[in-house]
Formats: sequence, C-alpha cells, structure tokens
Amino acid sequence: MAGGSEIFYSGIPVFRSFARLMDPALYAPLPDDWTVGVADIVESTKAIAAQRYKAVNMAGAAVVASVTNALDGREFPFVFGGDGASFAVSPADLDKAREALAATARWVRDDLDLVLRVALVPITAIRAAGFDVRVARFGPSANLSYAMFAGGGLAYADAAMKRGEFAVDPAPPGTQPDLSGLSCRFEVMPSARGVILSVLVLPAKDADPASFRRVIEDIVGRVEKSPDAGRPVPANGPPLRWPPQGLEYEARARRGGSLALRRAVVLTFTLWAYTLMRFNIPIGKFVPKAYVRQLVENSDFRKFDDGLRMILDCTAELAADIEQRLVAAAAQGVVRYGLHEQDAAMMTCFTPSVMRADHVHFIDGARGGYASAATVLKARAV
Repeated sequence: MAGGSEIFYSGIPVFRSFARLMDPALYAPLPDDWTVGVADIVESTKAIAAQRYKAVNMAGAAVVASVTNALDGREFPFVFGGDGASFAVSPADLDKAREALAATARWVRDDLDLVLRVALVPITAIRAAGFDVRVARFGPSANLSYAMFAGGGLAYADAAMKRGEFAVDPAPPGTQPDLSGLSCRFEVMPSARGVILSVLVLPAKDADPASFRRVIEDIVGRVEKSPDAGRPVPANGPPLRWPPQGLEYEARARRGGSLALRRAVVLTFTLWAYTLMRFNIPIGKFVPKAYVRQLVENSDFRKFDDGLRMILDCTAELAADIEQRLVAAAAQGVVRYGLHEQDAAMMTCFTPSVMRADHVHFIDGARGGYASAATVLKARAV
C-alpha cells in the first residue's frame, strides 16, 4: 500500500445519494496494515451540563484538524462525532498521526480544560476480535467528500479505548498541535421548522443486519421525502457577528506568542473577515458569496459510523414520527437509539484555505447535540 491515503481512500468511488448509505457495495475494507484512531471527551456529559457545548465540539474537530495538518492535507477517512472523532491512517502516516493526537490531547487539557482520551487500534486487532472496518465516501456536494464507516470496527475500537487499551498518552506540557484552519466564528443557527433533532441510531446487540439496514433506510427515507425536514444550515449561511462567539477558542488554537497577542491577532483578522463577508467584498480569488454557498453545501450534518448520526431541522411532528419508528425497532431488538431536541444548531469550521472549495463544516446541536443523544441511548440501555 505504498502511497497510503492516496491509493486506498481516493480510489473509493464517491456516492452522492445519502439514501444509498446502507448499500454494502459502496464500502471497501481497510487494508490490513492500516490503523484506526479514536478520540472522545471524558465525562462529556458534565461538560454539556455546564453548557460548554462549543468547547466540546472544538475538541472533537481539533482531532480532525490536527491529523489533517500533520498529513499535509492529504485525504484520509475520518468522521466527526460531536464530542470526539474517528479516523484511519496508512502505515506511512501512523507516526505523524500519533504525534498529532498526543499534541491535541495536551492542548485540549491545557487550553480547553477538558480530558481528551485517544487511542490507535490496528485493524488486525479489530479483525481478530471479529469485527471489520469498511469505508465509503459520501459527497454532500461537488466540492467535498467525507467518510462513512461500517463493519462494527469503530465501535470496537471506541470500547477498547474506554477500557484503556491502545492508549496514546498526551504530549508533554506546552506542546501545541497545528490547528490551522480550525475556527468557530458563526453564531448558533435557530431552527426554522421548530426542532433541531439530534439522532443517533446503533444496532442492538446480536441484531439482524438486514433488519437494521431496513430501519436505517426507512428513517433516512422518511427524512429525504419529507418537506418538513432538512439541513440545519440556512441557505444564506449561519449568522455572523463581530466579535465572534468563538474568539477565545480560535485564539487558543493559534500557535506562537502570548495568549493576549493571539487574541489581538484573531480580533483583527476576524474584523477584516467580517467586513469582507458583511459587505460581500471579493479579495483575489476569494468571493464571499461563493464561499457561503460552499459552506452550506459542505455542512456535515448526517453520517454513518457503525450507526446513523444526523442533526435535522424538522417539525415536532416529524420528530415524533421518527421516535415512534425507533421505539418499535428497539422493541423488536433491532436498534438502540438516542434522540435529543433543542432549538438551535451550531457549526465548527475547518477551512485550511478559503481559496479552495473543499472546506468542511461540522454540525451539531447547540444545546447538547450528539453527546446528549448518546447519554439518552446509554440511559435507555441500562
């Protein structure tokens, strides 16, 4: 697998219809010499209860940003999970990914006052335990594709990490990851239809795969066909104000100089950016209207990583319909699920270059999101 990411991952065809996500033909097994990375915030429920939503999302997105920057922007499969992230890397990229993870864990502890647990699990260990990791590429727009994962391997890796296996220790104090491009400048996005619904659906233990596939396809079909549900990002982009809500996080994500200096730099830069966006002023190849259009199209509000995750803007009636379907499927021993309703969504951005169209924007609920849905799922399983 010389060439790593370029050969395996970029060789997987991109599919555009989210309704096809359960088609096994779309998924390719990871090569035997690859490694899966997993990360999550320890006691994220407490952080959510303390209303530290942005900090939790910033930590999860930092994993993707740091590994991407460590790999010099090369494509690799990853998925953002709200309070963490998962990904896979080739042998050639493993050492760089390990260093990035260790540095990110240190940064999250020192600058966000959270504990980021991280692990690197060989695919051989996952397969020895009876699971697999298969990867597909979903294209939400012509500009971007991101990974979907199946096979149960991510769930196994996550459970192993929580048992303390395959751990990556934080880097020494003061180590700073390269988080270039990571920001959270936009305001929260209020629901336009009534409810921002966080959806998390996993297979029940020993569930029949065909039955699980039918439930996921049914839920996705209901959403796709309904005029009462959609992307939680407004067509004209999220609200933008100055100074931005995420000023402190963006300052802490920067390298070099004192924190006060970094705050001043971010204040100055974001004022310039706000002026360009507010008055639609093109600079060179950067055209604000085109960037906002790409931002909307590239928003990562639905995915599959051994389970279905969605952040939907929908009516209360559709939310109730989705819950009724999941209640029935859970009673039949097919799924485990968690739902969380809130009044707004939020966005964390990873834009390595505004001159390129492949920037990605991670969406979560603004009042607990995926982490709260996971808490509901765990409580229901007890």
